[in-house]
Amino acid sequence: MVRVDVGTLPVYFVTSAELTHELLVTKARNFDKGRFFVRARVLVGDSLPTAPSTIHRTHRRLMQPMFHQARIAGYAKVMATRAQAMADGWKPGQTVAVDVELAQFSVATLAETMFSAEISRPAADAVIRDVPILLKTALIRAVTPRLLDRLPIPANRRFDTAATRLRKVIDDVIELSHQEGDEENADLLSLLLSARDADTGERLSDREVRDELVAIMFAGTETTASTLAWTFHELATHPEVEKKLLTEIESVIGDRPVTFEDVPKLEYMDRVLREISRMHSVPLLMRQATAPVELGGAKLPVGTELAFSLYALHRDARLYEDPERFDPDRWLPERSASVPREGYIPFGAGNRKCIGDGFAWTEIVITLATVLRRWKFQRVPGHTVREVASAVAHPESLPMTVVPRQE
Repeated sequence: MVRVDVGTLPVYFVTSAELTHELLVTKARNFDKGRFFVRARVLVGDSLPTAPSTIHRTHRRLMQPMFHQARIAGYAKVMATRAQAMADGWKPGQTVAVDVELAQFSVATLAETMFSAEISRPAADAVIRDVPILLKTALIRAVTPRLLDRLPIPANRRFDTAATRLRKVIDDVIELSHQEGDEENADLLSLLLSARDADTGERLSDREVRDELVAIMFAGTETTASTLAWTFHELATHPEVEKKLLTEIESVIGDRPVTFEDVPKLEYMDRVLREISRMHSVPLLMRQATAPVELGGAKLPVGTELAFSLYALHRDARLYEDPERFDPDRWLPERSASVPREGYIPFGAGNRKCIGDGFAWTEIVITLATVLRRWKFQRVPGHTVREVASAVAHPESLPMTVVPRQE
């Protein structure tokens, strides 16, 4: 562990797979969400990413059925249709701002699965406009004193305006859903509104539903868009990987639309994405000690703030040979066996593991298989792709030229 003083706040950074596993799994009962998540409550309330353990357990139990395989299979049709529409919108030789296109795509796709088609448009527009603003500012606000939030500077005004606007549009959609009796739909909103606790029979309040929906959008858009963007970038840099991936897509899917059942059959795609997720992970997460606990030989009092980086963990040379190299074949069974389970946790671990991992993975695979069959992505000469930190490590900008496959 390494102590870093952030202003007057001491933060203890956990820097090994073993201690990260203790923090998230074996000693998780001694920790709750830390400063990063507490500061996010202004936006998402006590939703899954930020809720204390008592609330988290109840909400997760209510929401888990929405992310079962049968539900995701239904959402897969939306994912495939939207991916095809995005691909149809490009012209041969066009230079596309891939990072921007994919951000809009992931937000709109998530919005359509969250809300029925009749009411999804205003919600999707609000998400496309406001979520990037909130994501850009959230990481900075997490590590700066709270009093700075009150300063009338442009960044704070943009954050507050976007947060207020996004919450209002979701509140309006929830109210409209009540008025129209849409709670029988299969979208996420309807499922949340109708969900009941198996033990108590209680339902989520409208405010709790709103906070969970905003949290899903906050957590589920940038990760998907970033993973897709880095994949297109790496494939343009490694043509041998792209060729092998295309061969698999053609063999498994051919010319028909991609389906949910195709996802587990794309084994090389899985290795490529595991490598992308390893190399471009979450830069910073935090926990706070809720009871006296020993970690790494140090006795930590209640209130101690701890931080860990999945980005750093997944590039640890103690776990991965030549960790800066993009190598999907490191995930072949005979090679990946040497990596301990706790050494690869792109969606977290323990009882706080991301509830939407299956949803995100399905969307990413379907989108890649749909788009790559039609377009080849070429790097723009002279443009340097820079990696920047936000909720996940993403490309600062990624212009690429699209070329039809048949050429």
